[in-house]
Parts: sequence; C-alpha cells; structure tokens
Amino acid sequence: MIKRYGAIIKGLLISVCLIWSISGTAHSEEYKALTGLKSVKAVFDFRAGDINSAMMQLDMISQIFHDKNIQAVTEKPEFVIVFIGPSVKLISKNRDAYSAEDQKKLEHFADMISKMSGDGVTFEICLIATKIMGVDPASILPGITGVNSGWISLIGYQAKDYSIVPAY
Repeated sequence: MIKRYGAIIKGLLISVCLIWSISGTAHSEEYKALTGLKSVKAVFDFRAGDINSAMMQLDMISQIFHDKNIQAVTEKPEFVIVFIGPSVKLISKNRDAYSAEDQKKLEHFADMISKMSGDGVTFEICLIATKIMGVDPASILPGITGVNSGWISLIGYQAKDYSIVPAY
C-alpha cells in the first residue's frame, strides 16, 4: 500500500513538472508572429492629446520596447514615436494652460520621454501640427526632432519596413 502511494505521488510530481515545463514553453512561444524575425522596427503614430491617455500609451510603448519577447528577437529594437495632432501640446515646455496637477503629469511625461530616448527610442514631432495647435517649436522638449510633416515621416518609415502602430 505504501509503495502504491509512493508511486502515485511520484507520478503526480512528474505530471506537475511536465505541465509546468509545457506551460513555460507555451509562454515563451506566445507570439508566433515574432518567429523568424531578425529585427523589430515600429513607428508609433502618436496623437493622444489627453495627458492621462498619453502617459498610459507611452508607458505601454516603453514596456513593449523592453518586453522579453521583443528582446529575444533583438536586443535593440528600432522604435520611433511621431507626435502628430493634439499630442504636440503635451511635449511643449510651455504648460501655462494646464492645471497644477496636469503640470506634474506633464513633467512625468517629459521624464518618460527622456528615459526612453536614452534607451534608444527616437522621437519626432510634426511641425505642421505645432503650427495648427499653436505650439512654439522652440518650446519642444529636448531630444525630439522636428519634421515638417509627420505623415511624410510615417510614410518614409513604413517604406523602410517599420510597422505602423496607432496611438490615439
């Protein structure tokens, strides 16, 4: 009887270990779309004008940049964020129109951009959008390159095999 229980326990342990190892493999193969890739290149069409939404989206982009599945393909993914439309207001040093609470959030947003830039993410801003939105190009945060048309920039990156990801 004791021998029988020992065999049952041993079988259960082997089953648990087998299930655990299979689930670990399934997790690492979660993204079949990444199979066979040698690089990851993405351009984000960033238009979120609400600071809360923009912070959430920028944080998600950062998490994806550092995701173990992306890092397994390439240690240095190529990510570009192009600010278009209302999002250009969020990357200006001129924050007078914002509440004190939103100004703190904008400071955190600027810190996130600085950190991501240091990690290798490229940032661009549509200068047509700055004109339309009344944002002085001289007030744009450091590390963000001005391009005349964000759409032309997006077209160029797509032509260079960057995957476009909307961030609205």
